[in-house]
Amino acid sequence: MTATISPAPSVAAPVLAAWLPTAGRVLMSALFLVSGAGKLAAPAATLATIGAAGLPLPPVSYGAATLVEIGGGLLLIAGYRTRLVALVLAVFAVATAVTFHAALGDQNQMFHFLKNLAVAGGLLQVAAFGAGPFSLDARRGRA
Repeated sequence: MTATISPAPSVAAPVLAAWLPTAGRVLMSALFLVSGAGKLAAPAATLATIGAAGLPLPPVSYGAATLVEIGGGLLLIAGYRTRLVALVLAVFAVATAVTFHAALGDQNQMFHFLKNLAVAGGLLQVAAFGAGPFSLDARRGRA
């Protein structure tokens, strides 16, 4: 004799599920906002790192990276044009991994490389499934 247990329906489950995309967007945005704020707080160090990586025009790269991180982080939290913003941030995360964390023999760099890939994966989920009900996209009928 086999017994099956089915979970009792819960009113809280749909409410919780509605908030999960918002929580995910906020948590992923934190990484970009903190990194962007760090760039604003230490521009000389950031420019030196960009120059050492061999990127052309370090001041332009610095401005673009700061804009993507802070602007993208804020837009992701708000849920505005979320699919596009998530795609841009995912590409940025992979590009950052390849450019700045490619020394895979260094365990710390390997960790950051894999972290960036994981973040890109989460962002691709956001791009695929949208911002969720608590977003500017949902208010505009674009979630």
